[in-house]
Amino acid sequence: MRLYRASRRELFERLDQPHLRPLPAEPFVCGEWKYDARVSIDYHIEWQGHYYSVPYALIHELVDARLTTTTVELFHRGQRVAAHVRSFVRGTHTTDPAHMPKAHRRHLEWTPSRVITWARTIGSQTAALVEAILADRPHPEQGYRSCLGILRLAKRDGDARLEAACTRAVAVGARSYRHVDSILTHGLDRLAVPEAPPPLTLPPAHEHLRGREYYQDSPEAPASAAAGE
Repeated sequence: MRLYRASRRELFERLDQPHLRPLPAEPFVCGEWKYDARVSIDYHIEWQGHYYSVPYALIHELVDARLTTTTVELFHRGQRVAAHVRSFVRGTHTTDPAHMPKAHRRHLEWTPSRVITWARTIGSQTAALVEAILADRPHPEQGYRSCLGILRLAKRDGDARLEAACTRAVAVGARSYRHVDSILTHGLDRLAVPEAPPPLTLPPAHEHLRGREYYQDSPEAPASAAAGE
């Protein structure tokens, strides 16, 4: 530093330090962003297996999420619309009651029995499909999204068509909203339900049918068998 005739510290105190601003009152918090998350029909978005609510009016909209070790903030078109304490429990929901439609605020928690009861108002096969979906998941709550989506298809296509679509879904082993929606979209609910294939039966024993033991190499095997006869 002979050229400047001053030490680095002297230069810092003379040139830089007078322009420094005070440190912020709180330390900087690193955040991770998730862009264009689609809001589900149950007005939640999913992050690492947990579900966070947004105002129900944003159903089907795209939101951005900023996540830290302690909080989850959700933004719609640059405006923050929700903030939650971050949870690392998979398969559960964090729901702000203010985000719920008025009809849902009377029941702050979904339960399997409540979803099944709703399905029974549409038909027995709809209830059977809902029960199968809930039973197919490690935790019933993980099936709520599919079940609620299926039940709300009745608004679009009517109870009768939804019951027919669920009948077909049960018959073919389908277990998701996507399958039922596809059945209705393509009109497959109006077709006959496919019959289960007959069980496979083995043919009767016959003298010309050789068992697997015939082809096993053994000292007692005849020479003709070893020669490929």
